[in-house]
Amino acid sequence: MSLTAAVLAGGEGTRFRPYTDLIPKPMIPLGPDERPVADLVVNLLIKGGVTHVVFLVGYKWRYIRNYFGYGDRFGIKIDYSVDDETYRNTGGSLLKAYKHHLLDSDPIVVWYGDILAPIRASDVAEAHRKLNADALIVLASRYQVPVGVAEVDGEGNVTKLREKPWLDMKVSIGVLTLRPGLLEEFEGELGTSFDIMGDLVPAMIRAGKKVKAYIYDGPWVDVGSLERYKKIDEDLLRRVTQPD
Repeated sequence: MSLTAAVLAGGEGTRFRPYTDLIPKPMIPLGPDERPVADLVVNLLIKGGVTHVVFLVGYKWRYIRNYFGYGDRFGIKIDYSVDDETYRNTGGSLLKAYKHHLLDSDPIVVWYGDILAPIRASDVAEAHRKLNADALIVLASRYQVPVGVAEVDGEGNVTKLREKPWLDMKVSIGVLTLRPGLLEEFEGELGTSFDIMGDLVPAMIRAGKKVKAYIYDGPWVDVGSLERYKKIDEDLLRRVTQPD
């Protein structure tokens, strides 16, 4: 069964400057082999059963196309949907790809281009179908706060301090599946410039759509900023990109 993944790769990468003055964020090298982040994402998708990748691109997008081509050397099909003034932000980019008939599976996988996780996309898609969901959001079962967390009593005394603690809270890691027809269904309410997680998913919840959770207990890496990029643990990166 074919499975399409839309990879969000169109941002200007302002948090990665000055690197992104030269290349788009998805092409930033990572790891001992210095492979582009997008290369690591695509290989995780292929391992997860994806047969068609649609890059949602904009800023310096030809660097991405020149590297990946149309998927021949990866053994999959790769297409590109380029942002414009009408279809903007993550949701608008996805809507444009849908209107150009590039999102050709149901559900589609939506993968934020700065997220690395050894998740089998085909397993998430199968769970989506079994649940008859409209959207299935991958949630990490716990989250490590990147700063110290303090408890303070009524008199201003610090009674407890935990440095970068793990909290038992469900957090979105930037991977989800969607029934693609929903994009057009909500166009009247949201227009053609909207955010997937900030606008579309809340609108779906308000409308009573079936937004379900897929709990993920494994490792993942967020390469969303230069600060995070510089602090990535090499062992964690290996466990994410080369799972046993």
